[in-house]
Amino acid sequence: MLRTPRALLAVLAALLCAACADGLTSSADATADLDAAFTTTPLGFSSTTSSFSGGRDSAFAPDGRHGGRGGHGHGGPGGDFMGGGFGPDFLGGPLGGGRPFDDHGFDGSCAYNAATGVTTCTATRGGLTINRTAQYLTAAGAAQQTADSLTNTVITHVSVAGTVTRRDSVQSTVDHTSDRTVTGLAKGSTQRTVNGTSAGFETSAGTNATGTFTASRTVGDTITGVIVPVADGKPSYPTAGTVIRSMSATVTYAGQGPATKSRREVVTYNGTSTATLTITENGTTKSCTIPLPHGRPTCS
Repeated sequence: MLRTPRALLAVLAALLCAACADGLTSSADATADLDAAFTTTPLGFSSTTSSFSGGRDSAFAPDGRHGGRGGHGHGGPGGDFMGGGFGPDFLGGPLGGGRPFDDHGFDGSCAYNAATGVTTCTATRGGLTINRTAQYLTAAGAAQQTADSLTNTVITHVSVAGTVTRRDSVQSTVDHTSDRTVTGLAKGSTQRTVNGTSAGFETSAGTNATGTFTASRTVGDTITGVIVPVADGKPSYPTAGTVIRSMSATVTYAGQGPATKSRREVVTYNGTSTATLTITENGTTKSCTIPLPHGRPTCS
């Protein structure tokens, strides 16, 4: 199976450190553009498996009017989370309530290798190439060509890469990967267990009302030991485990220093109907709680 590039892992490790540092000396114009970078994930990142809410990805490019594209805030499912929101599986969504398999709708051209037990799929969307591999295993560890009621474990790896040029001539290049393992999927299981990582990088270049710019975003997460009890025909929320999410964005205009903003979110489940959330943004940390399921964070 494919593996996450070493350089990308190094970037993610740096992002997941204990605190995020303030940006370098920069212009006010670039700093004002950064908030919009946190309302979505990088272009193509929704094709990976991660804790970020799928479907809200787009290339970030500042428009030079102090706010960029996409508005401000950290909206989306669960409210007040970066990157378009927190994935519904981790707030009382369908994973524990009957979604049979964690294959995220594999499509494109697929082939099964009986010798390795791995299904490989390749697709192209909007100039990006998406490569996915999946292993379906029974509780006894036997490989399967397709998932069925006996499938207990699904192991997926996804890579997304390519370059896209917009109508305004802004060019964006992305390189994303993810790995996820979900166990407890077989019929009769009482809980799912989720572990995984993701890492993504996007860089864009172009010209706007302020001048010529380069912009970049790095995003990723680590999901460790998240346990979701199985509810009979309805969603249930995690009762154990941790999800660490990080994102940073940088904008540099020609002749000016770079402006950088970073955010880190740590969600911890403790077996109660309230999860804890710690947010660190440019070195400032606040503590929050999340009522489960489907609650919005309340921060002190």
